[in-house]
Amino acid sequence: MKESNAIIQIKDVYKYFGKLCALNKINLEVNPGEKVVVIGPSGSGKSTVLRSINRLEEIDRGQII
Repeated sequence: MKESNAIIQIKDVYKYFGKLCALNKINLEVNPGEKVVVIGPSGSGKSTVLRSINRLEEIDRGQII
């Protein structure tokens, strides 16, 4: 596995609310100086991703580094 200089790494993240899968195998790397925009329709998991990165939501599977 190659070493990354990313400041945020999201690897195979899943989050469920009961039977509803809010995040399904999310992967993302944000490198220093990079600007990232999260867009999508209502209910697509944008806020859940951000809350998971900030540790306001506990993920069910995967890693956030």
